[in-house]
Amino acid sequence: MAKKEFEYTAIEHLSDTPEVLRLVMAGLTEEQTLWKPAPDRWSVAEILEHLSHVEGHYFRAALDTLLCGEDALIEPYNQELYAAKGTYAGREPEESFAHWEEQREDNVAMMRTALEPDALSRTARHPELGTFTLEDLLNEWAIHDLGHVRQILELIRADVYYPKLGPFQKQYRVAP
Repeated sequence: MAKKEFEYTAIEHLSDTPEVLRLVMAGLTEEQTLWKPAPDRWSVAEILEHLSHVEGHYFRAALDTLLCGEDALIEPYNQELYAAKGTYAGREPEESFAHWEEQREDNVAMMRTALEPDALSRTARHPELGTFTLEDLLNEWAIHDLGHVRQILELIRADVYYPKLGPFQKQYRVAP
């Protein structure tokens, strides 16, 4: 009898996020993916590169470390430092998306086949946040995704639609 795949709501959301973003971003021009509302804000392209980078350099690394031993130390991920160093800038949006999507598919497949329900209580330590469980990490991963989905939606609202609202602009506020 084949092993039943592990199911957890956060993993389902993680699995669905790339498709959600593909649908939301359909029809965006390259110019729209590169638009930044301010110098200190990210473009859609930078968000996609951030998602690709954090997927492997933090989330998968933290997951692997957590699964290797109880109470392991997880290194924090400093997105402001990576952004300041230009890690997310100057990348081809579709390449970033494809790389993130490939990593995500691999990560979700691994979680569905390798995790067991009792793994959710495994713990690790974050130097700033203290002890956390695998369940906490999965929920952080999902809320991180949802935050960037919201951020991309707001960029699209502000750049693609808001300028073309005519008098209806008075009824809306955008905050990309």
